[in-house]
Amino acid sequence: MSERVMDIFGIDVFNEAVMAERLPKKAFVSLKKTINNGEELDAMVAEVVANAMKDWAIERGATHYTHWFQPMTGVTAEKHDSFIAPASEGRVIMEFSGKELIKGEPDASSFPSGGLRATFEARGYTAWDCASPAFLKEDAAGVTLCIPTAFCSYTGEALDKKTPLLRSMEALNKQAVRVLHLFGETDVTNVSCSVGAEQEYFLVDKEKYLKREDLIFTGRTLFGAMPPKGQELDDHYFGTIKERIAAFMKELNTELWRLGVLAKTQHNEAAPAQHELAPIYATANIATDHNQLIMECMKKVANRQGLACLLHEKPFAGVNGSGKHDNWAMITDTGRNLLNPGKKPHENTQFLFFLAAVIKAVDEHAELLRLSASNPGNDHRLGGNEAPPVIISMFLGEQLEDILKQLVAHGTIENTKQGGKLLTGVHSIPYIKKDATDRNRTSPFAFTGNKFEFRTVGSSMSVADPNTVLNTIVADALEQMADALEQILAAPGTEEFDRAVRELIREIVKKHDRIIFNGNGYAKEWFEEAERRGLPNVRSMVEAIPCLTREESIRVFERHEVLNRTELASRAEIHYESYSKAINIEAKTMIEMASKLYIPAVIKYVKHLADSLIAVKNAVPDADTSVQEELLKKTSALLSSAQKALNTLKEKDAQAARKEQGSEQANYFHKEVVPAMEALRAPIDELEMLVDKALWPVPTYGDLLFEV
Repeated sequence: MSERVMDIFGIDVFNEAVMAERLPKKAFVSLKKTINNGEELDAMVAEVVANAMKDWAIERGATHYTHWFQPMTGVTAEKHDSFIAPASEGRVIMEFSGKELIKGEPDASSFPSGGLRATFEARGYTAWDCASPAFLKEDAAGVTLCIPTAFCSYTGEALDKKTPLLRSMEALNKQAVRVLHLFGETDVTNVSCSVGAEQEYFLVDKEKYLKREDLIFTGRTLFGAMPPKGQELDDHYFGTIKERIAAFMKELNTELWRLGVLAKTQHNEAAPAQHELAPIYATANIATDHNQLIMECMKKVANRQGLACLLHEKPFAGVNGSGKHDNWAMITDTGRNLLNPGKKPHENTQFLFFLAAVIKAVDEHAELLRLSASNPGNDHRLGGNEAPPVIISMFLGEQLEDILKQLVAHGTIENTKQGGKLLTGVHSIPYIKKDATDRNRTSPFAFTGNKFEFRTVGSSMSVADPNTVLNTIVADALEQMADALEQILAAPGTEEFDRAVRELIREIVKKHDRIIFNGNGYAKEWFEEAERRGLPNVRSMVEAIPCLTREESIRVFERHEVLNRTELASRAEIHYESYSKAINIEAKTMIEMASKLYIPAVIKYVKHLADSLIAVKNAVPDADTSVQEELLKKTSALLSSAQKALNTLKEKDAQAARKEQGSEQANYFHKEVVPAMEALRAPIDELEMLVDKALWPVPTYGDLLFEV
């Protein structure tokens, strides 16, 4: 099996090995300089690459190519063009030029733009991201060459998630290299952000899925009562993987390995029918591409296996939702992780400098981070005892917290806490060296040994947004700290570099230590403590959106040329628009299901009860019919409540349509329509526990979660 994996891994990717084999040496070296150093791509080199890429793809059965991009819908987009070109005598030849490789032209007015593009302003450009390798996809349409690209408007604004990410990577690289040069490491020419995105998901039977309109239209169950058993026994997490699920995972791994995706870990998650896949780390833009491919392949493979893959953050009420833990680090081109504390962190001044920059960045821009992990689905997940709280804080662990406390209190650091040995009490088990710090699953932003894990990101989201924000705010903190350090070193009498650096770190930590919290993020006491500390408590996506267009946010994004004022305003509008549309679809789906499925089914049941009651009384006039009467009264009362709630939801949804699009409409949906949806769900979920299962019109939670 290991040999087979080695044989197939990356077989569908135009990777460095394939380029080295197929490109002339001069062209290969030139392309590598573009990829590694950001040098401008020579048009002649692009022509050579295009021809080699085409030949490789055609040999593998490709007939079409596409510029594969990531618009602000959060999913991928593609338009397929064939390689054919007319030749003499009615024949065709297969062509692909450097121009076609570098640039495509989709209709930019057909994608969310937040006002950047009007309907009549259709032109947009896709531009080749040569740092992310092209790959082949095979489906019912055949084999297609997919070229990862950025997507911009005719006037140059970013219309996608990839372009700001690439800009932020350049910003982080610039400032991190500058800092390293101050530390004397002039051999470092590039610093990249490394990302590993863990992907949680649910698998349910496809036949049952197709009987639930809410799952089909919204990705989550809008109605549903909990079955007698949920996840309370903790028997699903890391449990034995069912045969049907194992078959899915096996096929998924094969697809991903062929695409060069480093799928590493697979296991059952906490909730019934919930699972996780985790890849090995990659550079942020490649990791983002890979995560999009992971989600796409999950859907495709599940469908082939007679399953449905649910990526919504909260497909089922009452059990854990799904997140996407975004693991983030900074890596030099010399192979060093700048967030690796080493064996003696108290002596690793450079590590402490970068750590302080992250602390400063997260404290100053916590609301931007919160927004970067916001979507309508994640509002149902965040803040429950299953996911990080909505208050952004940082977990550093005992070891680093102790080091920083020493520095703040004394200006010096004498020692580092060590982990010691883990003694199991069983002599046949070898002792295990303990880490110096436990992990904290309740922290939204946790240090986990040599990286930070941003645990707030939702399972259906692109990881481009959170990493764009992380890169930008850390670049900003590094720039300010480097400026301060240069001023300190330029002052007369400043001789000791290490002492000056540590004093700067001390000042940063003293100013921003309110963001550090190592305790239980679920505890009510923490919310009270966070309020005393002045940490923002942003409870919903709609509340988070305004931070995007505040002057301080605009300044930091513009200073590092990641997003300008206009691009930020457009993204705020898109957030409002996407929220309103998502809730509107959910509301309309609830109205349809309640009107056409649930209420008619309950009416049948009420009639059945009434007929039964009459029949018993006619047959045995003295019979005790109190059970039937009580059940009939309760069911009828709940039916009446459901109808009233349905009428209210219809009215609220209709009023929402009349609100001004943008902030006003999104806030109305959040404050009025969402509560009306919850009010309709409550009586119908209660009715599910009363009505004869044979009459219930859709598969229940028990059917969906346990019958796979």
